[in-house]
Amino acid sequence: MAKLLGLDKIKKFFQVIWNNGGIYKSLRSLYRMDSVKSGTLVGVDSDGNKYYKNDGYFYASNRWVVYADKYGMDYDGSQVSPEWFGWLHYKTDLTPNEDPTRPKYKWMAKHKPNLSGTNQAYMPYSTVPPKIQTWKPQ
Repeated sequence: MAKLLGLDKIKKFFQVIWNNGGIYKSLRSLYRMDSVKSGTLVGVDSDGNKYYKNDGYFYASNRWVVYADKYGMDYDGSQVSPEWFGWLHYKTDLTPNEDPTRPKYKWMAKHKPNLSGTNQAYMPYSTVPPKIQTWKPQ
């Protein structure tokens, strides 16, 4: 009877709000990610991004990342560390914490997000003179 009246959906709705930390945090999650989900925390990377999993959702949307607060609304996919990229895109079912075969060497560079569009973006040095010269009035 409860299923016919839709009470199970209402119960699930309030459970999601409770798992997100209340109404304020649920609305904040809705504003930042355009969705409100509840799941189990699988791990946190070095930047503070949190990775969640809930097998109750469909296959392509049962793993997700909540970006760290330091990014604010300016987050993108390049801020996911390479260790977590494989887990997030179903290349492996083992998280970086669980995978014993994952190489960790001292010489490996720390992950940096894509810096295009910022003042820290890579700009190659050109040794070729420009074909078009700017006009300089006398």
